[in-house]
Amino acid sequence: MGDSEGVYTYWQLEDIADFLKQRSNNIFPKVAIICGSGLSGLANVVENPTEINYDEIPNFPRSTVEGQTGSLVFGTIFEVPVIIMKGRFHFYEGYSLSKVSMPSRIFKLLGCSFLIITNAAGGVNKKYRIGDIMMIKDHINFLGFSGNNPLRGPNEDRFGDRFPPMNKCYDKDLRKQAVRIAKKLGLLRKLHQGVYVHVAGPNYQTVAETKMLAICGIDAVGMSTIAEVIAARHSGLIIFGFSLICEEGILDYSSNKKEPDHYDVLEAVKAMEQPLQEFVKLMVKYIGTKTPCTCGSAH
Repeated sequence: MGDSEGVYTYWQLEDIADFLKQRSNNIFPKVAIICGSGLSGLANVVENPTEINYDEIPNFPRSTVEGQTGSLVFGTIFEVPVIIMKGRFHFYEGYSLSKVSMPSRIFKLLGCSFLIITNAAGGVNKKYRIGDIMMIKDHINFLGFSGNNPLRGPNEDRFGDRFPPMNKCYDKDLRKQAVRIAKKLGLLRKLHQGVYVHVAGPNYQTVAETKMLAICGIDAVGMSTIAEVIAARHSGLIIFGFSLICEEGILDYSSNKKEPDHYDVLEAVKAMEQPLQEFVKLMVKYIGTKTPCTCGSAH
């Protein structure tokens, strides 16, 4: 499966994509959706689904985290062809960032133009409450600061340029539409827009670390997403990302807030499952009216 650092070759990626095309029941997805922890229920809105377990796919990693199913679902939402990833791969599971971000490149090879990427995150912004939704406007890639990047190694020109810009990762038009959809669904008071940071995990942050994140202007923190976004941006996908806030950051040593716990994260997601399904359905419906050239703006 690639070299010792877990880097996939272009031919290995093509083999995976070709296998999926043969199993997709003639669905040629326009939109890819990556489900974060506990968010696999988003796949329940898919019509005429075809589900493929990760262990059936050659050279495909396995998801080991509770709340992440481990399968791909092809189908449609409002007649828009989609592929949904029920369970992602994490750096803390021992995977290289090449493997973590590999699905973004598979989506590109399958013909996707848009990516909706989701995660369960911790709130750093004091205004955020459990159950809030934060649209990702920008990110800070802490793993990149330490030399870990999914694009490390020889560039694959068939996906994108050696030095891709990251200042316009998250599409402005899609974020504007998300506000309109949230208003329609009565979710506007829960909706925010902010900066997400990817930390390695699997441990949660210390008080001092959370304070530092707040000083850096970070609004939400998680253990995923950015590697996938970097690879997706490198491949030319148009991206809409959001975090479901599942715990409130502890910024004070005397705080009585409950310590973060993965079970509580899954419970917070479960409470918002139905509204998020409607939110994502309407986002896909809107994307179905768009072509890549009518999106692609950010900030």
